[in-house]
Formats: sequence, structure tokens, C-alpha cells
Amino acid sequence: MNDMQHKKIDFSRINAVVQGILIGLIAGVIVSLFRLLISHGLLLVQWFFRQANHNLWLLSIWLIISVVLTLIIGRWLKETPEIKGSGIPQVEGQLMGEVEYKWWPVLWKKFVGGVLAIGSGLFLGREGPSIQLGATVGQGFAATRKISGNKRRILIASGAAAGLSAAFNAPIASSLFILEEVYHNFSTMVWITALASAIAANFVSTFFFGLTPVLHIDYVHALPLAQYGWLIVLGVLLGLFGRLYQLVVLRVGSWYHKLKWLPDEYNSLIAFILLIPVGLFLPQILGGGNQLIISIGGSAPGIVVLLIVFVVRFVYSMIAYGTGLPGGIFLPILTLGAVLGALFGQVLVAWHLASPNLVPIFTITAMAGYFAGISKAPFTSILLITEMVGTLHHLMPLAVVSLLAYLTVDVLGGTPVYAAMLESSLQKAHHGSSLPVTQLEFPVFENAIMDGKQIRDIDWPDGTLLVEIKRGERVIVPHGDTVIHLGDTLLLNVPQKTLSNIRQRMKHLTGE
Repeated sequence: MNDMQHKKIDFSRINAVVQGILIGLIAGVIVSLFRLLISHGLLLVQWFFRQANHNLWLLSIWLIISVVLTLIIGRWLKETPEIKGSGIPQVEGQLMGEVEYKWWPVLWKKFVGGVLAIGSGLFLGREGPSIQLGATVGQGFAATRKISGNKRRILIASGAAAGLSAAFNAPIASSLFILEEVYHNFSTMVWITALASAIAANFVSTFFFGLTPVLHIDYVHALPLAQYGWLIVLGVLLGLFGRLYQLVVLRVGSWYHKLKWLPDEYNSLIAFILLIPVGLFLPQILGGGNQLIISIGGSAPGIVVLLIVFVVRFVYSMIAYGTGLPGGIFLPILTLGAVLGALFGQVLVAWHLASPNLVPIFTITAMAGYFAGISKAPFTSILLITEMVGTLHHLMPLAVVSLLAYLTVDVLGGTPVYAAMLESSLQKAHHGSSLPVTQLEFPVFENAIMDGKQIRDIDWPDGTLLVEIKRGERVIVPHGDTVIHLGDTLLLNVPQKTLSNIRQRMKHLTGE
């Protein structure tokens, strides 16, 4: 009885959930407004180009708008380069301790710049910027509460999950994406905070947009087992096209850099001007692509039309993303996957190998497969499409296609696209933290060199200090004779200046 009275109650997880909810509510409001403004901007741009079809003189107004937007966003890109692109690599770099920036300039410039760039009809996605917006909310929350180190990273990760959740109305997949692809950490405190934040943000988002799934496709039929062989073919094809996407998107920025006559921060002028023919002839495919996905899922066009749409969207998404404008590739990837899936289904129908009513299944599963291959995050892909489409009927086809696309890209030497983007940006310029020491977590995986060894017998990287070991529900204060086990999560203090080398060494020791 006395032991029960003297036992200290641990409120750390409740506190983490409360913090996650607060961050989620704030991020949910910001990202929902971001999403709302972009959708209204896109409708306005589509209307403008339809009018320009009958009044070509209106294109002169578009040219003026293009120059103004280029100058405004270009100045922000020069002042705050961290707002460039999707923002996911920047957030991943923050969580790795490799990147640091001031949260407020990034928050408002990413918000306004993203609305102007994505809302203009360019083939850019709102989801990557939404992740960075949410992450900056978490960073700002930590700054105001004077929270640092690993706890600060958890709040940034929870904000990132909230941002994606508000963008997609997919709280479970959003949390998993941050854990699987961005933070690479599944410790209890991380996932419980991220999930709480994602749920809170989703609640806010549904208040703005309702309960209908973002990519709701009204199709509940199951794929016959006799047709599963085609999923193998589809998965491999998506992997091949996914690897092609990786190769191009990772190089397109350097191609722009060769244009010596135009400063890098003003490359967006090219994208705005080249958008004119698409706006005049295919205004319905402008933007990130969520309405296009719903349209194709409901009634897929013919083979020729789908081929044209795929080529146009592939090329123009590269043109837009390569400029460095604040906009992502998340939704454009899903859109390209949907087009490929519909195209694959229509080819089978034309060859009398499948029924026309199966085309929506190929459309849905291809979204997951294409994203799984490019991002190398198959679990996120499966859950994300399940939540976004709003049905559980396609779990097995989603799993088959995602796995095969992932393996195909892996065999071809592909790496996760966001990690590759981060590595590329770090090679160009290192935005190190001003702190001499930072904290990192390292899970111990199967076949780890340190598994079963005492701390004193492990060859630790120079300058590192093991602070604590998380083992299930327990937190262990390490001593020289403490034995490291599979499943442990190690919290280390590491010097900032040798962070990259230490990370590589620890990955070797922990079996990652």
C-alpha cells in the first residue's frame, strides 16, 4: 500500500498528447485555410483561361501576373531558401539535426508563396508544403515553450503529421508517413504525439471541408482473384515509371541552373509562361490533380486522352517543381499514378482482357503503387489511399501493387525521393544548427552489431554520449555494464559538426 502511495504518477504521455492536440488544432486551421485559398485560386485560374480562349488579349494580363508573381516569390526564395520546393526534405533534415531555420519567416512565406504558386494552376501539390507548415507550427510551439533537443523534434514531427492530415483528411496514414518516411522513428512518445496532433488537425479540416474523403471514388467492387495476375504486371510497370520519375525530378533543378541568363530564384517565370497552352486547351487538368483523380475514377477517358494527360502532367510537373517554387510532388505523384492505372485498365479492356468496370480498381491501386515506388514508403501508401478513397475493399490489391512497385524501384537502385532530395540539398549547402551538441534517437534493429553487448564493449563514435535507453515502457539510465538489446531506442548527445559521420556510424552499429 505504501509503495502505491509513494509511486510517482507519470504524466509525460498525457502531456505529450495535450501538446500534440494543441499543435494539431493550430496547424489544422492554418493548413485548412491554405487548402481553401488554393482551391479557390485554382477555380479562378481555370475560369480565366476559359475566358482567354475567346479573348486572347487576356493572355497579356497573365504575362503581367506571371512577372509579378515571379518577382515576389523569387525575392522570398532568395531571402528564405528553406521555403523552396515541397518542404518535406527540409523537415526531414530538421528531424535529423542536419537543417535548422527560423520558423516564423518560413511559416508565412511558405503559406503565401504556396497559395500563389499552387493556386495559379501549376502542377504542384499542397501536401508537402502543408507538412512543412505544420512542422513550423510545432517548431514555433517548442520555441515559445523553450523546449529543445529530442522533445522539440517530437513536436516538429507531430506538427508535420498534423499538416498532412489536414491536407488529406487521413490522420492514420499521415502519422505513419512521418514515422516511416520523414522521422524514421517509431518510439512511443513520437507516435502518440504525432497521432494526437493528426487527429486534432483532421477534426479541424473536416469542419472546413466535411466528412467526404478527399479522393472519394464511389466504387466498392472487389477485384476477382482471376485478375490478380495483372496486378503483378501493373506493379512492375509502376516501379519502372516510378524510377523514371525519380531520375528526372532529382535532376530537373540542375537543368534550370544551366540557364545562365536567368537567376535561379526567377526560374518560375518559365513555368508560368509555359502554362498558357495547357490552360487554353486543357484547363480541367490544371493544379495538383485531386479533381482529375476523382473524374478519372468515376469515368476514365480513352487510351489516347489518358496518354496525352500523362505526358502533359509528367512534363509540366517537372517544369513547375524544378523552378523551386513553394509546392510539392505528393499529389502530382498520386495523379500520375491514377492516370497510369486508368491507362493500364483501358488497355486491358481494349484487348478484351478485363471488364470495363474494373478500371477504377486499377486506378486506385496504381496511385498507391506509384507513390510506394517513388517514396519507398509502402505502408503509408496503402493506408493513405485507403483513407483518401474511403473504402477498405481494395486493401489486398493495394498491398500487392505497392510491394511490387517498391521492389522494382529497389532493384533499379532507387532511394526514397525525399531523402535523396535532402542529401542533394545538403551537398550544395550545409545549414547546420548553431547548437554545438544535439540529441538523436537510434532504434536497434535485427542483426545489429551492438545487440547483446555491454555498453563498455561497443566502439561508440567519438564525441557521442549515450543519455538513456528506451526499452518498451521503461526508460533505463545507461551504465557501462548495461546490455543493449534488439528493440531498444538509444538517445545520444552528438556533436553537431560531425553529425553526418556519426549518423552513418550509428546506422552501421544499430543494423539500420
